[in-house]
Formats: sequence, structure tokens, C-alpha cells
Amino acid sequence: MTEKPLFKDALRFWFKLGWISFGGTVGHINIMHDYLVDKKKWISSSRFFHALNLCMLLPGPEAQQLAIYMGWQLHGKKGGLIAGILFVLPSMFILLLLSVCYVYFGNQPWMFAMFNGFKPAVISIIIVALLGIGKKALHTPYHVVLALLAFSCIFFFNISMVFIILGTIGMAIIFNYLWPSLIHQEKQVKQHTPVSEKEYYFNKNSVAAGTGTNWRSFGLQIFVFVLLWLIPIVALYYFSNDFSFWRELTFFFSKTAFLTIGGSYTVLPYVAQFTVTKLNWLSKMQMIDGFALAETTPGPLIIVVAFVGFMAAYNHFDASIPMGVLGLLLTSFYTFLPSFLFIFVGGPIIEKAHGNTAITNVLGFVTAAVVGVILNLTLFLGKDVLFPGGIGFHNLDFAALIWILITLVFMKRFRVNVLYIIGISLIFGLLHYGRVF
Repeated sequence: MTEKPLFKDALRFWFKLGWISFGGTVGHINIMHDYLVDKKKWISSSRFFHALNLCMLLPGPEAQQLAIYMGWQLHGKKGGLIAGILFVLPSMFILLLLSVCYVYFGNQPWMFAMFNGFKPAVISIIIVALLGIGKKALHTPYHVVLALLAFSCIFFFNISMVFIILGTIGMAIIFNYLWPSLIHQEKQVKQHTPVSEKEYYFNKNSVAAGTGTNWRSFGLQIFVFVLLWLIPIVALYYFSNDFSFWRELTFFFSKTAFLTIGGSYTVLPYVAQFTVTKLNWLSKMQMIDGFALAETTPGPLIIVVAFVGFMAAYNHFDASIPMGVLGLLLTSFYTFLPSFLFIFVGGPIIEKAHGNTAITNVLGFVTAAVVGVILNLTLFLGKDVLFPGGIGFHNLDFAALIWILITLVFMKRFRVNVLYIIGISLIFGLLHYGRVF
């Protein structure tokens, strides 16, 4: 069996991961599996994929939670905290720098042209995500119907995603009890596991950290979480000039952190539509620009909410960059803090229910509903990119339409990396919208 890894070696990897974790959740998972399982043999493949399945049952970005869980199992709570923080810290600071540059130079003709080239590519990225999630989530005709129902609820009736998710869970529980065959899913093919688990430090025979946690320990951890959650709010209450805005921002992003079952794309449609149409924190075009900026940074795509927080405070406080910075930091804090609670408290509880068919089927219904919500996001953002002057054939931006199709072919047919897509989109924007030639 491999000896317990030194904390400094693990720290070096978690720090590096935060800077190189491009490629979305799949890219993050591949990097961790390649290093932790294949290269270092710190964790066995069976344990790795068991932990991944556990994280997919919890709200929050699963790649960050997987890092927290692995760090916890290797070096206790200290390891989990370090792994989770370093996973998002680099992307947060990179996005902070990009956000400041965005508001400083966003009105420059060359910057305006570059972002106009970005926008069609962002729609392509969302469409690729829609197709990918749809392929995995729509197992039966009933899942397709549910996706269309969720789309109709949010597109035609503007029903909040919170109620769509809660309604979907309630419907799935009823169906699972009365007509289980309607939501039955074929079992996934099990991941191949090595013949000898003994080669790995943390393997299927190891006792997982948190296994013997009692209710007193759970209560103490929840108390610490609530205390950490309250500290910034109390400070804002006493030292800020506009507490009502900060209260709304902190409560909104705390709520979104509990809706991200199934990955970032579960909650991003909700954030995009609610902050643009209901809260008026930023414009639809700024939201699309935020997606583009988030795609250029490492870390989870949900980091785009940090840009939303920046723009919300920047716009609310009359173009104040210091307030924008505070908004970004608070948004990041309240978005990612619950992930630690979900792993340290919820992980051991969920692990006991791992493999439960009923839970898997209910979550399958939720994921199917998310497909409908992402379809709404595609139309919500896409119509302004394709029809900048309003819906109508005479307002159609043919260049944007062609670029959406080209980038879709690049990503789907030739598997071109998103970073390259963004790079060539910058050039496209400069050439076409900047009228360089």
C-alpha cells in the first residue's frame, strides 16, 4: 500500500490544480483522476468514482466538492479546506482582474468588437452543454416531457426555478411511489476498478473520514457554518451605507448555492434570468460577457456568479470599482461556503444512501427538468445576440448566426478546446465588428 502522502505534496497539487483546471467539470475530474489515481496512487479508482457519485447527489459544483472530499480523506478537515479553497481562489482573482478591465475598457471600440465576437461563441457553448446534458438526462419519453414542461413553465409563465425544482422533486417522489416504472433508469456501466486495491493509500477497504460522526459533531459543524455565514452580514449591517442591497445580494447567492444539484448549469439559468429581469443588477449583454470571461478562467463555470456580484455592486453604487470588488468577494464567499458544509456534514449522510435507486431516479427527474431550463437560457440570451435590434428577420445578425454555427461545428465535430474557440472569436470580433479591414 502506498504510504500516506505528505501534506506539502498534496498542498502543491491543490495549488497547481486551481491554476490549470480548465475544461469544465470533465476537465477538472480528468486532471484529479490522472494525478491522484494514476500517477500518485493516493486514491483508488473505485473510491474516486464513488466519491464523484456522492458529490453529484449534493448541491454545489461537484468538481470543487470532489476536491474537498479527497483533501478531507487524505489529510482531514485541514486538507479538505485547503483543497476546496485553492480550487476556486485562482479563478476568483483572475475574474476579479478581468472584471476591473471590463468596466475600465469595455466602452473602447476594440474591446466592444472583441466582446461582440465572444457573444455568439457563448451561445454555442451553452448549446453544447444543452446537448450534452440532454443526452445524459433524457432517458425515457417521460424525461423529455418533463424537460418540455419545465421549459414551458419558465418561458411562458416565468415561474421561478426554485418552484420548478421543488415541484419536480415532489412529482418524482409521487411517481416513484405510485408508478416506479415511469422513472426507472437503466443502471450505469460500472467503472473499471484495479485488481489490487492495496496499491492505493485510500481504497475501497479504507474507513472514510466522517464515518463515525455523531449528531453532536454535526450540530457543531452547522453552528460554525452559520457563524461564518453571519459574520459578513453583521459587519455590513454596522458599517455599510446601503445594507438592504447587501442583504439582498448575500441572501440571493446563498439561496442559489442550494440549487446547484447536477452542476453549474442547474443554477446559471436561474441566476441569469433573475438578476437581469427581476433585480436589474446587470444587462443581458453584460451577462453574456460574464459567461465569456468565466470561460477564460480556470475553476468551475459557476464562478460567473462572481462577475454578476461585481457588476451588481458596481452598477448599484454608481460605477464604484471598490464596491464591485466587495460584491465579487461576497458573492464568491456565499456561493462556495455551503460546499464545505455539504461535504463535511452531508457527505457521511449521503454516503449511507449511496446506490439508493429511489434517490437516483428522483435526481434523474431533476436533471431532466434542468434540460428545459437550459433551453430557456439559450433562447433568453441567444435572441439578443441574433436579433440585436429586436425580433424580426430584418434585424437578424447573419454574421453572429454564421459564427454560432461555425463554433458549434468546431466544438461538436472537431472537439476544439473552448479556450481556442474564445481566442478565434476575439479575432472574429475584431475583424468583423471592429472593421479592422
